[in-house]
Amino acid sequence: MGVRINKYIASSGFCSRREADRYVESGKVTIDGTVATNGSVVSEGQVVEVDGKTVNPEENKIYIALHKPLGITCTTDRRDPTNIIDYVGMDDRIFPIGRLDKNSSGLILLTNDGDIVNKLLRAENGHEKEYQVRVDHKIAPGFKEKMENGLVILGQKTLPCRVRITGTHTFNIILKQGLNRQIRRMCDELGYKVTKLRRIRFNNVLLGDLKYGQTRNLTKEEIRGLESSD
Repeated sequence: MGVRINKYIASSGFCSRREADRYVESGKVTIDGTVATNGSVVSEGQVVEVDGKTVNPEENKIYIALHKPLGITCTTDRRDPTNIIDYVGMDDRIFPIGRLDKNSSGLILLTNDGDIVNKLLRAENGHEKEYQVRVDHKIAPGFKEKMENGLVILGQKTLPCRVRITGTHTFNIILKQGLNRQIRRMCDELGYKVTKLRRIRFNNVLLGDLKYGQTRNLTKEEIRGLESSD
């Protein structure tokens, strides 16, 4: 059974599926020397080239975890001097899975596997993300319940989440949603300003004792967990 050409290219880490479609439409993709079209299928053993370069989903898969420091932006735009790609410093083409805003730190995953990026970023999959948060003044009674039940931000009510109060000014929160600056906006809605925000888990991958600013390769078990998550 074959694989659609855009999925095959994305799985190789060469680019995203959307970008693969553009390469196909511009006539820059061949399968065994024949120009591919949208909807072309790649069978086992066939050779795929994009803009003259051979791509293979089974080679050079990269999955890394970064303890993102403050001031680094989760963008692949190299014109941004704070972009995460230059910070990591890899020659391979990699993509961050999701975002952490510039003023937040913690766990961010990067990979050249375009297929898994697409899968994990689909909002309907509802993957858990856990954060440690500090706010600017003492947390009042009722804060936990209001956060968990949802608040209206950006014109919509946030989905139910889980909150655990860990101190007078601190709490952990688990989201299955990723609205822009969601935690900060939720806290703003209740009259609090976030002074520290760190992500400590993405789905089955933990930040653990990974040092600030450092990277590590994901384990095979972690990769399997990401691939099998619904």
